[in-house]
Amino acid sequence: MTFWRKTLQSNTGLLIILILLISLPHLIGALTNSDPFATRGAAVSWQGTIIEIYILAIFTISYNLLFGFSGIISFGHALFFGMGGYILGLALEYTDLSPDMGVIVGVLGAVLICGVLGLLIGLASLRLRGVYFTVFTLAIAESFYIFWGRLPLTKGEDGFTLTTLPTWLNPIADRITFYYIVLAIFVLTFLFIRRLMFSPTGAVLLAVRENEERAKTIGYNTLYFKLMAFTVAAMLAAVAGVLQVVFNKKVGPELLSVAYTIDPLLMTIIGGAGTFTGPVVGATTLHLLDRLLRDRVITVTPDLVLDIGKSWMLISGFIFIIVVMVFPYGIVGTWNRWRAKRRRPIAVASSTKPTAVEKLPS
Repeated sequence: MTFWRKTLQSNTGLLIILILLISLPHLIGALTNSDPFATRGAAVSWQGTIIEIYILAIFTISYNLLFGFSGIISFGHALFFGMGGYILGLALEYTDLSPDMGVIVGVLGAVLICGVLGLLIGLASLRLRGVYFTVFTLAIAESFYIFWGRLPLTKGEDGFTLTTLPTWLNPIADRITFYYIVLAIFVLTFLFIRRLMFSPTGAVLLAVRENEERAKTIGYNTLYFKLMAFTVAAMLAAVAGVLQVVFNKKVGPELLSVAYTIDPLLMTIIGGAGTFTGPVVGATTLHLLDRLLRDRVITVTPDLVLDIGKSWMLISGFIFIIVVMVFPYGIVGTWNRWRAKRRRPIAVASSTKPTAVEKLPS
């Protein structure tokens, strides 16, 4: 009983957030006077927005395992995101399997194939250092982008639409069921990464991030641990890619574009690299800003109309610069340091670099 009581007390905030997320479709339905179980309406539209946040959060959590917890800066993470979507799409559209069996085979195939692909790419690239590793991963991802964008089987640049999804997984026919499926996967992903980083393996990954040479000196095979992180991150990215394809019911080469590497990188930096909730905060912030502001037209005077959508990339760049200046360690990372400084003013004031202990708990 003592163990469970301590666990509940230390995770009270997360439990409250989970209860809020479970009840969120019904709260939105009550606030917008719309039916959360319908196939259209304000509640259903907002469910779609939140589903996209969950998917991006899963994807960003996978990237944070590389960048934030392991110190690996990859510019090819979109490869696994897109490959996960393509493998599911091919399993559903080009096999004689039933829709239910096609989903099972497609999901398992996507996770396993992307895991093997991550293992092979990691073996070939993780011995490289700095910009050489970054450029190598970018080149591999772009080669896959070009290949799948020209392959007749995948309809080239146009891609193809999924038409054989089972009813229980169809986000149009049953949006709220799909909402809870994605929420469950998001929660499991969050808990998995949290458990991993509090394990001895996670401690070694943090040691590799802080000082790889020192980790080697005390006897750890750092290549093995980085390869493990790279493979796990690839498998989680594949799960996010599968969910993205199911939600949009569309498979295309844009899933492999460099934009799907830059987005999780920015979300990780804004939320806080090397924290648990940082990727979620970053994904939520950027996607909500995009959802609320991209199509907004502000009329200052009859002759002065500001179309934010036309300048959205420039505006988002300014937002990113401001956030980085105000929160140099990300929103969550900066909050952790401020809270730690209040608790341990002498110890933290003498440090100019965020430690693993400061960055890990949240």
